[in-house]
Amino acid sequence: MTKTLYLIGGPMGVGKTTVCRELNRLLPASVMLDGDWCWCANPFQVTPETKRMVLDNICHLLGNFLCCDAYENVAFCWVMHEQEIIDEILGRLPLEDTGARVRAISLVASEAALRERIERDIRAGARDEDALRRSLAYLPRYRALDTELIDTTGRTPHEIALSISARP
Repeated sequence: MTKTLYLIGGPMGVGKTTVCRELNRLLPASVMLDGDWCWCANPFQVTPETKRMVLDNICHLLGNFLCCDAYENVAFCWVMHEQEIIDEILGRLPLEDTGARVRAISLVASEAALRERIERDIRAGARDEDALRRSLAYLPRYRALDTELIDTTGRTPHEIALSISARP
């Protein structure tokens, strides 16, 4: 069995989690991990210690999923706006031992679409006011990464997941 690890990155509000949920439904023998689940803290603190901890959590879970014979497809989503984040995660996984191939994908959207989605989340109380500034600031960074770029503007998460799952 060939295993595939789908790394789905992108700024907040672009649809990473929803697309990964759809992939989890579409792909056979699949499991999904949202990186935010490994760092759901109150107060949310970004320090060298918490960064190390969350990467350890993510890599431990992804490694276990890849080593488990029950899973053929592993979908992981998180804000991965720097190549170093992607490289560190991949460097800590048992890719050779498991024969897993990697699909690194960055979801992006037009600035207008991203603004509309995040402002809707802010009004609903799902995001704080600073989320828009951070997301728009990170958006251009994804074009410089060594990933497949997929624009989500005007597309449903199901359509995006179908296009990802249809490609070898």
